[in-house]
Amino acid sequence: MTLVTVRGRKIYSETHGESSGTPLLLVMGMGGSCRGWLPLQVPDFSAVHRTVIFDHRGVGESEDPGGAFTTADLADDIVGLLDALEIEQANVLGIFMGGMACQELALRHPERVNRMILSGTFARIDAKRDLLLQQWCDLARLEPPAEMLVRERLIWTLQDETLEQHDLIDAMVAFFSKGGAPFTPDLFVRQCDAVRRHDTADRLRQIPHPTLILHGRNDGLTPPKLHRFLADEIPNAHLVSLQYGGHLVMAESARAFNKAVLDFLAA
Repeated sequence: MTLVTVRGRKIYSETHGESSGTPLLLVMGMGGSCRGWLPLQVPDFSAVHRTVIFDHRGVGESEDPGGAFTTADLADDIVGLLDALEIEQANVLGIFMGGMACQELALRHPERVNRMILSGTFARIDAKRDLLLQQWCDLARLEPPAEMLVRERLIWTLQDETLEQHDLIDAMVAFFSKGGAPFTPDLFVRQCDAVRRHDTADRLRQIPHPTLILHGRNDGLTPPKLHRFLADEIPNAHLVSLQYGGHLVMAESARAFNKAVLDFLAA
């Protein structure tokens, strides 16, 4: 566990594994803490790759500079983290907002990226997703019990069969509302705003890196059509659809998700 200074602020990060190859940086999505990677991804990935996880600005022990920010700002935060950890180049895996930050990283700082994996993300928001995030922002501003906002998000991020596993859902609600890093409603709204403003659609063809687009076929938050657009527009992209899983496919189909990532990095 490390607190490093990035652009004048402290950022929380952890490094797992001792491989001497290109490190793997995991970039969490909106409303999440890096702790979400620990149970299912870090053990598999760190056995092969030096694996770095971190909390975005304002999450947990990472300092919040306040004010609005963009996914490009998050990409610059990542560069600062890589500098602080003395990592010249990394493989990057990003989900949802983290995937948007990775897109901007590849465009703004291409020399810092080796290979890229994008999951549950998009290049430009569509009308339905925009309305949904507006609704989530309105709900967050009311400062409801954390469990209420978590359950609302799980409806959109898990597939129906998973939602029927009530004990699992109760455990996930407890983890995300109490077991994750401290997270304020105001920060959640600012993250939503960054996601809503994200737009790389007209620049994707400038991304030169080998890219894996990885998604669950039952993703209701970022449906397959949004992933197909990424795969069609990024010149060196490969699309993989996992049979079981919604937006949180890295949890619902962790074994298949991890294998797809590791196979791609080994290619």
